[in-house]
Amino acid sequence: MSEQRPGAARWVPETLSRRSLREAVQECRGCELYRDATQAVMGDGDRDAELMLLGEQPGDREDREGEPFVGPAGKVLDEALAEVGISPGDVYITNVVKHFRWSGTRGKQRIHQSPTRAQVAACGPWLEAELRMVRPTGVVLLGGTAGQAVYGAGFRVGEARGRLEEWPSSFAVERPPAWVLATTHPSAVLRSDDRRSAYDGLVADLRIAAEQLAT
Repeated sequence: MSEQRPGAARWVPETLSRRSLREAVQECRGCELYRDATQAVMGDGDRDAELMLLGEQPGDREDREGEPFVGPAGKVLDEALAEVGISPGDVYITNVVKHFRWSGTRGKQRIHQSPTRAQVAACGPWLEAELRMVRPTGVVLLGGTAGQAVYGAGFRVGEARGRLEEWPSSFAVERPPAWVLATTHPSAVLRSDDRRSAYDGLVADLRIAAEQLAT
């Protein structure tokens, strides 16, 4: 890591709990994103959840409220989860990057800008800590950034979505999830010219995860 991006490892607490992670992440200076963000946004949900949902980064509303997936994309995701019979209260949801990266504004709303690979790597220790704490059976990757954080730069969500895969040996964790499933990020539904089709695709992928959890 560079001097500007020392990585988050030194800020991760020894004792892992939702509270300890949420408090410690506010002090993180692992990369430069903390400078322009309102606050860090740690994951939330059942720490004993069988399913972890992994997205890219907080958005404008998440950055202001301090909670993951509370904006428009979160509403799409909640609807899709409900349609396949997964209660939002039964999952742990988080992002690979904990600070909001943005560039410019549109009215009062700050415009999302995807994090760089270096920023994703710097934030990696937080995700590793969440995986150690939750120990999910399955992980759903929401979009390309989440997929690349787990599988590397060659990951393409369009090629991988909807298939159950093994957790990669290149991403060492204490207890690897039994399976991984990739799908599109719910924000892509909102950006799509054919929202109905994009939403149906998201639901179809999440249904595979729901069926796997039921086995």
